[in-house]
Amino acid sequence: MLKINIIGSPGSGKSTFARKLSNITKLPLYYLDMIWHKPDKTNISKEEFDIQLNKILKKDRWIIDGNYKRTLETRLKECDTVFLMDYPVEVCLLGAQSRIGKRREDLPWIESSLDEDFKQFIIDFPKKQLPSIYKLIKGDYKSKNIIIFKSRKNADDYLQQIIKTLL
Repeated sequence: MLKINIIGSPGSGKSTFARKLSNITKLPLYYLDMIWHKPDKTNISKEEFDIQLNKILKKDRWIIDGNYKRTLETRLKECDTVFLMDYPVEVCLLGAQSRIGKRREDLPWIESSLDEDFKQFIIDFPKKQLPSIYKLIKGDYKSKNIIIFKSRKNADDYLQQIIKTLL
């Protein structure tokens, strides 16, 4: 595990899992939200995003946290491991709501509310995003090390197993 993609619905805990995994493995962690979003809540261009992403992908070791479906295939080609957080919508909505008003290292501003469009994206994620993600990881990229978590407990148990392995 040297090149890892962590994907799943917003609010699923990708960033928290990524931070914990990075702390355990000492792999450098890159948040796609920190690349895409500017502190003034605007975005960089797709071209600039791709340039920055490609710089990361050329490195020998990394953890990349984020969906950004437009670049998912590119990231899947370069990684050796994929963690997919496939949690119930309710869990993801609570996760997104719980971070309102909190400073985060994976986003360049503090969210003051759960935007209705963002909330709808989370609600629609299982029907509109997950099928194509599963098609990719179970099709062209099934040779990758793919770990699918169905609950936060599954993810936490996995991290505990890694810690035990390293002791």
